[in-house]
Amino acid sequence: MNKQSEILEEVFNNFLGESRIFKNREALRHDYIPDYLPHREEEIRMLGQILGPSLRGTLCSNILIYGKTGTGKTAVTKFVLKRLAEKADEINSPLRVSFVNCRLVGTEYRVLSALCSSIDVRVPFTGLALGEVFDRFKSALDSQKIVLVVALDEIDALIKDRGDILLYELTRINENLSQSKVSILGISNDLRFKDMLDPRVLSTLSEEEIIFKPYNAEELQDILEQRAKIAFKEDVSADVAIKLCSAIAAAEHGDARRALDLLRVAAELAEREGERTITEDHVYRAQKRIEHDRVVETLKSLPMHSKIVLLSIFLLSKSKAKGFMTGDIYNVYCELCKEMGVNPLTQRRVSGLINELDVIGLVNSRVVSLGRYGRSKKTTLGVPYSVIKEALFEDERMRNMVTYIPRYLNSIR
Repeated sequence: MNKQSEILEEVFNNFLGESRIFKNREALRHDYIPDYLPHREEEIRMLGQILGPSLRGTLCSNILIYGKTGTGKTAVTKFVLKRLAEKADEINSPLRVSFVNCRLVGTEYRVLSALCSSIDVRVPFTGLALGEVFDRFKSALDSQKIVLVVALDEIDALIKDRGDILLYELTRINENLSQSKVSILGISNDLRFKDMLDPRVLSTLSEEEIIFKPYNAEELQDILEQRAKIAFKEDVSADVAIKLCSAIAAAEHGDARRALDLLRVAAELAEREGERTITEDHVYRAQKRIEHDRVVETLKSLPMHSKIVLLSIFLLSKSKAKGFMTGDIYNVYCELCKEMGVNPLTQRRVSGLINELDVIGLVNSRVVSLGRYGRSKKTTLGVPYSVIKEALFEDERMRNMVTYIPRYLNSIR
């Protein structure tokens, strides 16, 4: 066995042995749903009261839940839906629940496919017209004589990328059902989500609204202490790390996911070093690592046109200019769309995409004075070139465009 193999053998054997830190690593994942959710009693009660009538086979109000990332929206919804389904089984209620993450499934077809699966209807992974899938869903649903509660998580991701046509059809579905009923629960991370919706969709979807406020430092500390009891062994010292993780996350808009990720990665660093104490240094190192990973994941999950806009700004940045007008970005964007065989969006829509990229910190936009020529907006990259290349190379079409950059630069010089 050579030296490199020996190194790996030692690393693997360390992980195959009993962990010095963890007894349940999954408890620090943000998709882990504990039996108790601290500081969300009021939201749980409100959601339970709205959904409760469905246990009697009665149609309940549609609901719109929104708030910033990491405020417990998904956890509370899954918690309540799980208890709702258990109660329905207990009393033999004609109630079914379906939970779909719109960002993960990505398209209207796959959203409908997931809804079909929830009522035991199989549709091909691809190949059918969207209208055909929707008709199958309605037909099967009506034949089962049930009340279906549909939760659409991160619904804003679907609307931004695909529009609100599917949501419009779902909010009107009860008009075409005689034996069954559907209630829609939409969850959005974007506080401006309602501005994206057609007024007809908004009036139907947001019959009831629940707003989740960010956690403060004390609330985040309670959450981490609860999870730490489940995740760590009794002799692990994590009090200092928990306080620091809570303070960092509270300063960044009260994001519980952020706090959990910090504590988990810090604990993993301590575990690799054979420590039983999670220190402030572990937390600060975890913060640097997560920041890089979070930017890369955000870039990878962008819709196609947002990626092309970002690539256009990346391309222009190679010219060493200090900021680019929206018109310049749009010209390059159109050129890339042409090269990729994609129909370009309007300049107004591209300007909106630039604003969205600015909000999440991938670009920096500022309004500058042009003297007697008025004012204009200049945009620059907000993240390093290497991070953008690392993320865009995951997308084959974007990777091809990155290799196209030198040719395009030569053509505009």
